[in-house]
Amino acid sequence: MAAAHQDSHVSTVRPRSYQDESYLHGFLGTVGDLQKDGALQDVVLEVEGRRFPCHRLVLSAASPYFRAMFTSDMAESRQKTVVLQGLEMSALEEILSYIYSGTLHVSLDKVQPLYQAADLLQLDYVRDTCSSYMAMNVERSTCVDLYKFADVFSVDIVRKDCLQLIHKHFVEVASSEDFCSLSVNQLTEIISHDELDVKEETTVWEAVVRWVQHSREDRLHHLPSILPHIRFNLLTPYNMMTILDHPLAREDPGRSSIKNVVKEASNINMKRRVGMDTLEMALIFTERTKEMLWMNPGEGKYISCRYNIFPVVGTVTSDNDIYVLAKESSKKHALFKYHHIKNKWERKSSVRTIDTEDGPPYNYLMEVDGQLFYLIAASIVVLKKYNQHTNKWHNCSTPQHIRWMPWTVAVSCNQHIYFFTPREIHCYDPREDHWCKKTQSDYSEHSYHIDNAVAMGTEIFCTGRDLDKTWVYNTEADSWHELPGWQYTDQEIENTTLFVLQNKLHAVVDGWMGEGPESRRLKRVFVYDRSERVWRELSFLPKGRWCMYNPMFPVARMHLQYLNTQGAAGTNGV
Repeated sequence: MAAAHQDSHVSTVRPRSYQDESYLHGFLGTVGDLQKDGALQDVVLEVEGRRFPCHRLVLSAASPYFRAMFTSDMAESRQKTVVLQGLEMSALEEILSYIYSGTLHVSLDKVQPLYQAADLLQLDYVRDTCSSYMAMNVERSTCVDLYKFADVFSVDIVRKDCLQLIHKHFVEVASSEDFCSLSVNQLTEIISHDELDVKEETTVWEAVVRWVQHSREDRLHHLPSILPHIRFNLLTPYNMMTILDHPLAREDPGRSSIKNVVKEASNINMKRRVGMDTLEMALIFTERTKEMLWMNPGEGKYISCRYNIFPVVGTVTSDNDIYVLAKESSKKHALFKYHHIKNKWERKSSVRTIDTEDGPPYNYLMEVDGQLFYLIAASIVVLKKYNQHTNKWHNCSTPQHIRWMPWTVAVSCNQHIYFFTPREIHCYDPREDHWCKKTQSDYSEHSYHIDNAVAMGTEIFCTGRDLDKTWVYNTEADSWHELPGWQYTDQEIENTTLFVLQNKLHAVVDGWMGEGPESRRLKRVFVYDRSERVWRELSFLPKGRWCMYNPMFPVARMHLQYLNTQGAAGTNGV
């Protein structure tokens, strides 16, 4: 019985596995030390004449390519020196550094050969890291070069991002030197898309001409295969005749082939490009609803849409991206980005606001050099910068010794942020993360309160609530002058909001006309005539509780065909 009891007790004790974390981390460090010391190395990799002594075991453990090489009957498995073709020396050096240390260093000038090496050596982590790095660095200056690489190596995530940026900035991209280095297939893929942001189809033709003339003898024979991707049906008869009379058509080695292709293509009813139906419009929020109004008073365009967000403040970047901060809670705002083609807002991140005993803080969302900044002004001033790659906000330096004032305005201009109080003007330089004071104007000496400020070029236009004075600050000269011209006295003004539309200064004036029971509230739109130095009335805003307390109306080029998809009511979800 004792033996049986003992056997039963033993059977209930389960085996366990133990993992030595320090051994796992230390093992890689030890292997790295062996490589540095040149100990126990049994193979030499040679690339571009440079020799790299290594360990077969380590290479085989890290790379399926080397494992197959050293464990098969291949000749390399018996050689002391293995010559690798198709790799750059610097790329292999970085690959070996990663294999022996687990740390990978990536830079824009080395990422493409590094990806090629990782693709050959079947190093998934390195390849995926390079793909992500390229995707994060798709910009106007890099998009063509990265697109060519991604197209050859089928890096879909990078290829897609590059195409989107090329379409969005086609006019600028087509004038670059990189554009002329595209292959014929890459060129035709780009110009065949509906999303090409061009106002006229002649822009596409001119880009093709530039590409052909860059290497005329080698490329002229490709022209008949490229032309069907140009939408000749969208051209005016005059533009069509101009193209047919172009030297490329007249000097066509195939005689009439180009003219025939053009005439055939002009009879095909192809869609209009995205950029052909765009119009600059200003965005106005409402006070208590989720309605927004897109407007261009000069064109008589007013489109009202309803979205499932309650915006607090917004801005438009130089890339025509629209961002708003919407109230998420009493302590947080959510950042949303507008998707033009889907006509919806996409949530990006959250950012904390600040608590204040002096009433609601002033909120400003601005872009400087492609970077998004959120400035909160209350009893203290807080500045945050948004990193679109990490989707996080980071604190910046703030102006010192600012006493809270009931009137403050912030605006971005000439690659800086300018912050106005009734007594001081502060300027922030994002490159140095530094604030400094600027020249004060007569408005500050006479306690003239700036309620609005908007940038146009390198100048900032400032006005008070009743628009009786407009001051202009030249950021390059650090000087001020007054802008005359307001002559309307038939309206008691409560609020004024400035915005720049189609390179003209506009103002929406909110107030009362008439007296007593016959008085009525009106929101009128004015444009400033700089040649006559006067304000001219354009129209009235449509009825609605349009918010006049925002520092400015964001202005963007809107794609009308998508903005109008839900009709005038525009009930669109986020």
